[in-house]
Amino acid sequence: MSRRNAAEKRPVLPDPQFNNRLATMMVARLMKHGKKSTAQKILSEAFGLINERTGSDPIELFETAIKNATPLVEVRARRVGGATYQVPMEVRQERGTAMALRWLVSFSRSRNGRSMAQKLAAELMDAANESGSAVRKREETHKMAEANKAFAHYRY
Repeated sequence: MSRRNAAEKRPVLPDPQFNNRLATMMVARLMKHGKKSTAQKILSEAFGLINERTGSDPIELFETAIKNATPLVEVRARRVGGATYQVPMEVRQERGTAMALRWLVSFSRSRNGRSMAQKLAAELMDAANESGSAVRKREETHKMAEANKAFAHYRY
């Protein structure tokens, strides 16, 4: 790890189509091999499907899904005297959002059949309804942190 100054965070500009920062971040997570327009198309199709199925604003549902999938605590490995402990730590908001987006995309990809837009729409709707794999992953993360609460005094 570099001992020089940390790289400064660049501001994330809102998506031109939806005027939403989270949409821009989602496009970046969806993108493969630099194909941004394809990723944007997938997201807009997914939002179209959500609007069609629920009749509500897809951006609101998207933000709810991310909020429901965002973890508050996680465990991090900490080495103390030859032993490695899983130490529960609070998650910074930026990292929590990034984890939620990553989980939503990865679990969308692992769903079977259909197009990526349909899989993403289904995962987002599930997450907004507090079900689905991304929310289950958050619950697992919270359970793991709860189980290792005894090592909380090892925080750094």
